[in-house]
Amino acid sequence: MLLTVCRLSKVLQLTLAVIKPDAVAHPVMLEALHQKILDDNFSVVRCRELVFRRQDSERFYSEHAGRFFYQRLVEFMSSGPMRAYILAREDAVQRWRQLMGPTKVFRARYTSPECLRAQFGLTDTRNTIHGSDSLESARREMAFFFPDFSAEEWMEKEELLFRSGLIKYEQDKLIHIISEPKS
Repeated sequence: MLLTVCRLSKVLQLTLAVIKPDAVAHPVMLEALHQKILDDNFSVVRCRELVFRRQDSERFYSEHAGRFFYQRLVEFMSSGPMRAYILAREDAVQRWRQLMGPTKVFRARYTSPECLRAQFGLTDTRNTIHGSDSLESARREMAFFFPDFSAEEWMEKEELLFRSGLIKYEQDKLIHIISEPKS
């Protein structure tokens, strides 16, 4: 099958998404959040489970050092397993932030009841998920969670294949991979 550029969508963006310890602790909630990612037409480029040590959490949230919520956030984010994703789709950063909803759970429930934080969040700290707020933040944060991943290399070698739909979902790995062409 020959694909032409005019049939393809805009270039895909990459963003970081993290499911926080409060949601990972509940397997049904974790699965529901993963399914919401798939249902919203994100391609899962990378997925890994990890646990932050306190110093990892302090380093990741260093821009918030000194703010009233910093210690609480650092302690929470190093309290248990998390799941980190690199997601791809058109306007990935903006769409993931829209799907997450407002940071404050009460506001999310009032203004955006369909968003993930409204549905699954508990408090402003235990608000279930994290997402990059810009392309610049996404690149920095992806490098933090996935140090062996090169966004530039992915954009060069795989983006067009993902955008063209030449991928399949690998349930056991929780990611999309490039499909082998049928002969």
